[in-house]
Amino acid sequence: MKGRALVDREWYLPKPWTRDPDRCRTARIHDARSFATKPELARAMVLRALGSALPIAWVTPDAAYGQERGLRRILEEAGVGHVLAVSTSQQVKSVWGVGASAMF
Repeated sequence: MKGRALVDREWYLPKPWTRDPDRCRTARIHDARSFATKPELARAMVLRALGSALPIAWVTPDAAYGQERGLRRILEEAGVGHVLAVSTSQQVKSVWGVGASAMF
């Protein structure tokens, strides 16, 4: 079977929200919820997916996550194909295992 699906989600809460317990309570946000950056949320979702029984071949997050080296490292170490936009100043691992400029 081939296809794609949304398998996880995280709700990003800006710091001002997580620092305002009354606002969170009014919005019915759990008291234990703390601030996490978008890259931290993405890493958590990818790690959950990798730890599941899902057959994961590719991950294609939006351009904001290409700068997140930790996310790229997780995907590379897991052998999961990924498409991420990176800046031209970053080094990326090529399919041949040799460091290459981000400009192809």
